[in-house]
Amino acid sequence: MNKRFPWPALARKLTAAICLLAATPLAWAGPGFPERPVKLVVPYAAGGPTDTFARALAESWGRQTGATFIVENRSGAGTMVGTEMVAKAPPDGYTLLLTTVAHAVNPSIHAALPYRTVEDFAPVGLAAKAPLVLVVNKSMPVQSLPEFLAYLKSRPGKINYGSAGIGSAPHLGAELVNYLAGTRAMHVPYRGSAPAMADVIGGHLDFMIDSAPTGLAQVHAGTVRLLATSMQQRLPQTPDTPAIAEAIPGYEAYTWNAVFAPAGTPAPLLKTLTSSLRAALHDEALKRRAYDMGLVLETEPTPAALASFLDSELKKWSEVAKAANMSAN
Repeated sequence: MNKRFPWPALARKLTAAICLLAATPLAWAGPGFPERPVKLVVPYAAGGPTDTFARALAESWGRQTGATFIVENRSGAGTMVGTEMVAKAPPDGYTLLLTTVAHAVNPSIHAALPYRTVEDFAPVGLAAKAPLVLVVNKSMPVQSLPEFLAYLKSRPGKINYGSAGIGSAPHLGAELVNYLAGTRAMHVPYRGSAPAMADVIGGHLDFMIDSAPTGLAQVHAGTVRLLATSMQQRLPQTPDTPAIAEAIPGYEAYTWNAVFAPAGTPAPLLKTLTSSLRAALHDEALKRRAYDMGLVLETEPTPAALASFLDSELKKWSEVAKAANMSAN
């Protein structure tokens, strides 16, 4: 060995340096960034499923970056209040939007929006998909998904369902059944999922397609009957329950959580936001929280993938909105 180059000692130093880097939070782009907390705007009230996930994500994001992420709830006008706030925020990385499928639905059901859905935002990455579950009142004389669909088809316009409101994920999920299966269940909108679910339990509504966490909670409590789930594949939390797609080919409905920055955010900063988001989604604590919430995390988010996904969602829900006479266009 050449005595001029102490390879063993150098190797030990390199190993120590690598270990130190691995334990160090991800570096952020730009000198001095972030110099203050990063605001994650949620266009919903506190306490709901999107807010709960946002707070778990903010904690994991903070652990991975060493930065502070603060969730700010700006609810109102079907997510438009909070969304507009981010659209008009400075493109400096300090104000981000965590939104849902409502972002793709609003252009179809509202004649005018106070922002441009695509042009006013820079995609950072898709974070998670939130499955839905199909539950029925326990007195409804169906025990399986095929029986349920046959029951709907034999009673056009006579079976009702509830949702959290026009354009909500439960509403869209049920209308997609109508659209693809040729059924005609009648929509009863509520101001939130909780009162709608209460009426399913009480027998005032026949069925509901609700978010997995709240719907499964009622299933476990024995108040409603679970018939199916809404992703293309069965959920790991309910492996014995069929996906709606097993009876209605092509069916897939869920809400989702995606992160956007204001348009004009510099490309290097967007790249850093995306890479740090990816690291947060690989955080073991967040994985456990997401599983308990019935969420499916997106492990490899990219701006391009989110842009393509949003485009497909805009087209999909535009067709459903027109078929359900929800369209304002």
